[in-house]
Amino acid sequence: MHFEKDKTYHIYNRSNNTVFYDERNYLFFLSKVKSQISQIADIIAWCLMPNHFHFLIVANEKSCQLINEPHRPDVQLLSKNIGTVLSSYTKAINKERDQKGKLFSHNTKAKCLNDVNNNYNYAATCFYYIHQNPLTAKLCNNLNEWKFSSYPDYTGLRNGTLVNKELAFEMVNYDKDNFAAQSRAIINEQKLKYIW
Repeated sequence: MHFEKDKTYHIYNRSNNTVFYDERNYLFFLSKVKSQISQIADIIAWCLMPNHFHFLIVANEKSCQLINEPHRPDVQLLSKNIGTVLSSYTKAINKERDQKGKLFSHNTKAKCLNDVNNNYNYAATCFYYIHQNPLTAKLCNNLNEWKFSSYPDYTGLRNGTLVNKELAFEMVNYDKDNFAAQSRAIINEQKLKYIW
């Protein structure tokens, strides 16, 4: 993954199997994200699902710094820290469940949303798509019920500290007073192919 300063990225990974088994797992993963990613990039939206995750982030100067390790001199700090989150989470789950091997079955992807089409706000599409994931997957009947996403932070149900709501307002131009209704809007399927 290569990041550029001030660009917006949809970061995601999935597994063919469950990766988050219970609330403790979700919270442990989020604690890693807080210490490794939110300190060096602006998180705009996030959602953890039983077998995958999504983050909408904006890279900054710190995100893009090269770490200059002898065995990988061209790796940026954000890439390294994403790897740290995933490897430490995998080690913890493998130990907890007495198993071995990779937890995530694919490489983590980072799709730059600025390079798609300047005439359309793909960050907004991604923002709402990420929040709609649990509803689409039928994990809940109402987005307020799924606590493992940034949705409750934007509706005011929770005062989470992972997302930069002010930057999200500028980027996505969400309506603070009508966010819940806006979040249920149907996403144009044609636009989704550009966020992957």
